[in-house]
Amino acid sequence: MEPKYHPHAIEEKWQKIWEEEDLFRVMEDPSKKKFYLLEMFPYPSGRIHMGHVRNYSIGDVVARFLRMNGYNVLHPMGWDAFGMPAENAAIKAKIHPAKWTYDNIAYMKTQLKRLGFSYDWSREFATCDPEYYKWEQLFFIKMFEKGLVYRKKAYVNWCEHCQTVLANEQVEGGACWRCERPVVQKEMEQWFFKITDYVEELLDYTYKLDGWPEKVLVMQRNWIGKSHGSEIDFPVDGLDEKVTVFTTRADTLFGATFMSLAPEHPLVPILCRGTEQEQKVLDFVEEAKRLKRSDRMEEILEKEGIFTGRYCINPVTGDKMPIFVANFVLMEYGTGAVMAVPAHDQRDFEFARKYDLPVKVVVRPADSDHIPDPSELTEAFEEEGILVNSGQFDGLTSKEAKKAITEHLAERGMARFKVQYRLRDWGISRQRYWGAPIPVVYCDNCGTVPVPEKDLPVVLPLDLELLPNGGSPLPVSESFYKTNCPKCGKPARRETDTMDTFVESSWYFIRFACADENTRPFDPDRVNYWLPVDQYIGGIEHAVLHLLYSRFFVKALRDMGYISFDEPFTRLLTQGMVIKDGAKMSKSKGNVVDPDDMVQAYGADTVRLFCLFAAPPEKDLEWSDQGIEGAYRFLGRVWRFVAENIDNLRNAATYSGKISELKGPLADLFRKTHQTIKKVTEDIKERYHFNTAIAATMELVNMLYQTRDRADEKDESFWPVMRHAVENLILLLSPMVPHITEELWHQLGNSGRLFNMPWPSYDEEAVKVEDLLIVVQVNGKVRDKMTVPADTPDSELEKLALERDRIKQFTEGKTIRKVVVVPKKLVNVVVG
Repeated sequence: MEPKYHPHAIEEKWQKIWEEEDLFRVMEDPSKKKFYLLEMFPYPSGRIHMGHVRNYSIGDVVARFLRMNGYNVLHPMGWDAFGMPAENAAIKAKIHPAKWTYDNIAYMKTQLKRLGFSYDWSREFATCDPEYYKWEQLFFIKMFEKGLVYRKKAYVNWCEHCQTVLANEQVEGGACWRCERPVVQKEMEQWFFKITDYVEELLDYTYKLDGWPEKVLVMQRNWIGKSHGSEIDFPVDGLDEKVTVFTTRADTLFGATFMSLAPEHPLVPILCRGTEQEQKVLDFVEEAKRLKRSDRMEEILEKEGIFTGRYCINPVTGDKMPIFVANFVLMEYGTGAVMAVPAHDQRDFEFARKYDLPVKVVVRPADSDHIPDPSELTEAFEEEGILVNSGQFDGLTSKEAKKAITEHLAERGMARFKVQYRLRDWGISRQRYWGAPIPVVYCDNCGTVPVPEKDLPVVLPLDLELLPNGGSPLPVSESFYKTNCPKCGKPARRETDTMDTFVESSWYFIRFACADENTRPFDPDRVNYWLPVDQYIGGIEHAVLHLLYSRFFVKALRDMGYISFDEPFTRLLTQGMVIKDGAKMSKSKGNVVDPDDMVQAYGADTVRLFCLFAAPPEKDLEWSDQGIEGAYRFLGRVWRFVAENIDNLRNAATYSGKISELKGPLADLFRKTHQTIKKVTEDIKERYHFNTAIAATMELVNMLYQTRDRADEKDESFWPVMRHAVENLILLLSPMVPHITEELWHQLGNSGRLFNMPWPSYDEEAVKVEDLLIVVQVNGKVRDKMTVPADTPDSELEKLALERDRIKQFTEGKTIRKVVVVPKKLVNVVVG
């Protein structure tokens, strides 16, 4: 056996063996407990980053641990392969998106294999493969038939110069990322999934997903945004129109002094038409539309608006309220109109002060009779309270007034109680090339016609190039868009939009159960065996969109009869980021650590070990050069101990007796071994705290060296107990560092693969901690005694001794010079 640890030779050797033996392939086995473990599959961007390594290392430990604990574990990998980065790369590098994508997949697959992850590669697929997305197109058609898909006009980011639609991420400071010309909001026909049909079920199940982090569930509840409130109509003065608002604060209606509309509100051009304000309003609307939607949601946004030239009537006061268009009002929230109550809403207050609009106090604090003068207000009073200046409703609490005012207006047909949701239907149309084609044709005679199932997939042609402006070639490619109507056979035009790439990632986890099924999307028997996913692992940045869309898709597929479960992921782990120098790794910050460089320098096992040891999974991991050096040194210590004692270890039979038959250091080592088994098992199984599990194995390694030097080698149990400790150490470390442990296992003369070995169990008798009676002295004189567990560290003994009341009597007011601890016997406090 080599005296020095050489990770590269070992890792390449075992990776080759594992692949030749097809070790990680898994099949359904009803006789075993199943466990479906899945990490969020990657976008093939070119190279994996340290965030990937951490995510997949966490998953691999769990997969290997469960496999050794008798589970039948599904642990697949694939590629989320459609998307804009491929188009961007195609433009910059003059390479086809398909070639860029598949080249990246090949390289990244090599990287993942080099790290020793236990993936069943027989189930691999890329979502840009027609054999995958043809089933997605089938789901689209079935959802269309069920009324879960519809088409309507919606606003998109449009670059007039490039003649193309842009994603939000491509709009930088209101300008196109490519040509730097202004971007406008343009209304275009878009396809939508009717996710709002499932809004109540999506919300209800957030209270049933016990295996999910509460912070993720709260984010989903907030995104769904259920609100109980009132819908109130404000007649427009001089026009046969009305502005309808949704509000949760009907109690403040008497304080509404102006109206704010979203720039996209359909009433805006009607209201300003023929007024002196018309052109100014239309110019303002165009300017507001250039702002990114996300910017318009920011609190720091400069609140701006313009008077439309029209007024609406407050339905309870009869006062005329000027109607403004405001840049901070979004059409998709509520009704796109906000009744502005500046005394009781801070945003409205700031707007009113800026444009010299009236402020009227209508709610006072419940604990004060004081009604402030509006001119003296420095901020809005936003809490609920007691109504004032509200006519017949004065003196009511806010809660009482909400109901009373709404009922009062409802009698006149001007209000109604309403449950409102923030969640809007999912717009899936993308005017991009690199995506799954939407399976619809448009016929002058028959209208919108879905492509028949027998004609699927509608294949994305790979012989097209992106247009010079970066736009999709599909709308100008006659070979693609020219077709015949499936109903009447006459010439028709194929839909040239592609689907949002979130669609592919909303059901991929089901396909992994039967990736080789080619006659239908799912094999029910295999899906029923594996699904739902037992443990899903990924970043917190996917807390809302991907996870919410996946939940919706599962419910829709269930209701269409494809599957029989309600939720996709039973447990969710959102791992923290990998940061360096206190910031997320990024090229712009110059703090990127390349996994390839680290594997080349230290080996895959060391990189895995560091990612697992440096922090608990849910916390951010701070990259440390010293930390990875330390991980490498630890593996070197493990290797060196076996190498230095290999002959004696090989020739010894593993100790199989009881702890009662041992004494002294050998009994201590046996006890430590079983305590370590217990600790590592619980840390992985119950908490996924790999860092403390690894720390426990480090303590065991320390004791191995100490016992070798302190115990009597002539004792016939010496090497059997040593081998017992070493073999269990190898088994415990194997999920974390599979290569070095596989090699050490076989160096000891063992056969079989660690992946298939049973996880070690601990001896209940051995893990019991004996109590010790510790004498506590002050300046050499016995002053107290205390009973402590036998494994109490010296530092803890010192702390316990100093905290005892009896000892404080002799140390109070004196300087403690030093504290001497004699392990397992006494503590002497020296004072002067």
